Amino acid sequence: MAELAFTAPHAQSVEHLPPVHRDPFDRWLIAQAISESSVLVSADSQIAQYPVTVLDPLR
Repeated sequence: MAELAFTAPHAQSVEHLPPVHRDPFDRWLIAQAISESSVLVSADSQIAQYPVTVLDPLR
């Protein structure tokens, strides 16, 4: 596991996300996960509506 910085390309990709999720911090995480082809760990069901692999820790 390594720390992943939030970079300018990540920020730019937020603009291209559909407005499903309104929380800006979650949108940053989604954009970063998509850009890096990473798995996003979250129990937030709205995140699953984006083209990102989600691992729900509650399931």
